[in-house]
Amino acid sequence: MLAIKNMQFTRLYKINGYLKEFNFRKSNSSNEGKVSVDTIDDRGNRIIFFLEKADTAWKLVTPEVPSWVVEQETSLHEAIIEGLSGK
Repeated sequence: MLAIKNMQFTRLYKINGYLKEFNFRKSNSSNEGKVSVDTIDDRGNRIIFFLEKADTAWKLVTPEVPSWVVEQETSLHEAIIEGLSGK
């Protein structure tokens, strides 16, 4: 039987003077596929978006995300790399 390992972790980032929690989920721990990320905006509305590995970097693939999410793309990439390595 083949076991599929799920990856799930949380990171906090300071954005516009406030800490925001980003929750990462991946259905298996391979270095391929999509990672879903969710967080909340200033009003408490949930924002869900996806990152996909393109060449050597994890890039946003969800259109129309807030600019403060786009600005965190490098940090999100680094968090996924750490999460996949088990750190």
